Amino acid sequence: MSITTSDAATPPDISPKPRNRWLALSVIAVAQLLIVLDATIVNIALPTAQVALNISDADRQWMITAYTLAFGGLLLLGGRIADFTGRKRAFIIGLLGFAGASALGGLATNAETLFAARALQGAFGALMAPAALSLLTVTFTDAKERARAFGVYGAIAGGGGAVGLLLGGVLTEYASWRWTLLVSTPIAIVAAVAAARFVGESRAEGNTRYDLPGALTSTAGLVALVYGFTKASEDGWGSAVTIGWLVAAVLLLVGFVVIELRSSHPLLPMRVILDRNRGGAYLAALLIGSGLFGVFLFLTFYLQLTLGYSALMTGVAFLPFTFGIIAGAGVAAQLQTRLGPRVLMFSGLLASAIGMVLLTRIGIDTSFWSHVLPGLVIVSFGMGVTFGPMSNTALLGVADHDAGVASALINTTQQIGGSLGTALLNTIFTSAVAGYIADHRSEITNPDQLPALQATATVHSYTIAFWVSAGLIGLAALISVVLVRANRDQVSSNTGAPVAM
Repeated sequence: MSITTSDAATPPDISPKPRNRWLALSVIAVAQLLIVLDATIVNIALPTAQVALNISDADRQWMITAYTLAFGGLLLLGGRIADFTGRKRAFIIGLLGFAGASALGGLATNAETLFAARALQGAFGALMAPAALSLLTVTFTDAKERARAFGVYGAIAGGGGAVGLLLGGVLTEYASWRWTLLVSTPIAIVAAVAAARFVGESRAEGNTRYDLPGALTSTAGLVALVYGFTKASEDGWGSAVTIGWLVAAVLLLVGFVVIELRSSHPLLPMRVILDRNRGGAYLAALLIGSGLFGVFLFLTFYLQLTLGYSALMTGVAFLPFTFGIIAGAGVAAQLQTRLGPRVLMFSGLLASAIGMVLLTRIGIDTSFWSHVLPGLVIVSFGMGVTFGPMSNTALLGVADHDAGVASALINTTQQIGGSLGTALLNTIFTSAVAGYIADHRSEITNPDQLPALQATATVHSYTIAFWVSAGLIGLAALISVVLVRANRDQVSSNTGAPVAM
């Protein structure tokens, strides 16, 4: 989910003893699993938590976006803090903070506390994640051992999402939705204790100034944008409150760009994203996150509330998505040096858009096997084909001192895109439900028909959200064709830092 930042090439001050490095890998792997797992584990629990804490349809997306916004918005800053204050120190602080935030969320008695806890999880995750991968890099200096270590790390990063969905179903079904958060607390505490014993300290040399104004304006601008989307679902797009928040978001984000252009130590050097190939990869990642994250939200509600699946069966139903990702990634790994990133990104994204269109066929009584599974598999396979070439392109031609920022940015854009997309799609969904009921209310002659109308409106609105998602992913495919021009030889010679998806 993250990568080291730019000044991470110096040797560690205190190296782990050779016999401890594999134990250090175990600790780092557990931390990575926590980060990936907590991005998905609450999805399955969301319908139950929404009822338990009386969360409105407009606000329910904050259970997801509060985490992804804080994580994505603070990831670059977290990497720089870890580099210069000590990666082991930042890693342990992140783990303990994550444990406390998870406990707070699991014990929440109202929606506000739950959302705040999720934001704290994301913030501490943004400190822990780059520190973890930096520690992995400086702990394993032998090329073969490093390859094995990154293989373990990448497998956890790739499979953690599926583990989160399945574990979320198990805990919600047999314990409580609260345990989808509480389960992280003891694991994080044990990992922090183990890190103190087995992980060595390291830090980067150089200027330790942090771009706090950039971090504050970018994060505040994104929060304002998401909140503006949320208010639009409650008050309408034309309300003064909605417009006020959206205008504030634009001003803050423009301010962020101005700060980055003028700062001597920018959080996000503009030269990283203004390259045609890299800019295309980052923009595609933003749109992928926007189109993909909301799908998990709506499919979860569709499977549980419309088809009547249990929380556990809902988690199992998402497993084909993971298998599709793995299969697509395998195909991309074989073809990337033959076809280049442009062809693979376009093909993968086009396939995902088509899969999303297939999901629009769902109805109140349609089958998972005929109407959900085919689209889910095609979307995931296309994403698997896309992720590798996109990550490689994001590092193409980047200078050594920008490699960390460029690597972290691919994850940052996906998380931010997921936050914005979830909020926007949830707003579109709630507006579509209200509009459908208003348009068909006159057809109701008996109050007993109202539940059926509500159910029809809900499923209709899911399909509207899927159409928008298909459009966003289709736009990403178009951007990959227009902006990504790197050829297969350039990709083959790319020596950028590895990225964990």
